[in-house]
Amino acid sequence: MKLLFVADPLESFKTYKDTTFSMMREAARRGHQLWACHPADLVWQQGAKVTAHGARCITLTGDADDWFKVEQTADLALADTDAVLMRKDPPFDSEFFYATHLLGQAEREGAKVFNKPAALRDHPEKLAILEFPQFIAPTLVTRSDAAIRAFHAEHRDVILKPLDGMGGMGIFRVGPDGMNLGSIIETLNKGGAETVMVQRYVPEIKQGDKRVLVIGGVPVPFCLARIPQGSEIRGNLAAGGKGVAQPISARDREIAETIGPIAAARGLLLVGLDVIGDCLTEINVTSPTCFQEISDQTGFDVPKMFIDALEQAILAAA
Repeated sequence: MKLLFVADPLESFKTYKDTTFSMMREAARRGHQLWACHPADLVWQQGAKVTAHGARCITLTGDADDWFKVEQTADLALADTDAVLMRKDPPFDSEFFYATHLLGQAEREGAKVFNKPAALRDHPEKLAILEFPQFIAPTLVTRSDAAIRAFHAEHRDVILKPLDGMGGMGIFRVGPDGMNLGSIIETLNKGGAETVMVQRYVPEIKQGDKRVLVIGGVPVPFCLARIPQGSEIRGNLAAGGKGVAQPISARDREIAETIGPIAAARGLLLVGLDVIGDCLTEINVTSPTCFQEISDQTGFDVPKMFIDALEQAILAAA
């Protein structure tokens, strides 16, 4: 099969932990042809199909540094591939949004895109949890300074976060003393111009912010607990958290088995649920990670499970 990965520049990959690389490696092991491009390479012109301009057909070298070799470069119509995998990392900004529309046009032309572009737009990673209130901690979404202050007064210990952050960027904790609450609100809501999410602090973060992967509607049996280090409140690996793989809990499974089939039916082949304690905090759909960390620590082959599901989805869509 011919697979096109729409991703960040290949040269930026840290192959020892990169999930997209692990997908490519498993796909190559099965004999699939690998192509790659950046969202900026997507082009549509009236009378033609959505095309990846200058897409690169690559083979994997097995070298940790120079890990790929370009076999050819060509303008590749997305409809001429067997599958397009949208793996551009967040943030979900205007350019990401525009790329999903180009990918949606490619779908109309016959391309098979995973995750489905419309589903990417419909599931902003922090706000998607609102559909499942039975699994989340007390949560507020607002621009209002007064509403945030009232929420803090009720819950005393809260987390504030921007809706467009990634990797733990822009997350603040405010305890019972309310120290710096006003300044933090001003920083995040920009005088009421931007919406903020506020959640009751979940103390189980000390045991880790768990990434629970769901592939084709089915939970991976192991998660990665990203444990804050030192004085940090953030477990994100990008913020210095330590990743420890462990079996998913009964609560993790309950959340995953509820959300997974719904997400799969909407065209989300791969979802990363973030769970702290018993509480769902995010539903990641743009470019979920942690394949390699879980596989390396447990021996469970997450990339194999994913490519199995991808192959089945391609055949089902044929």
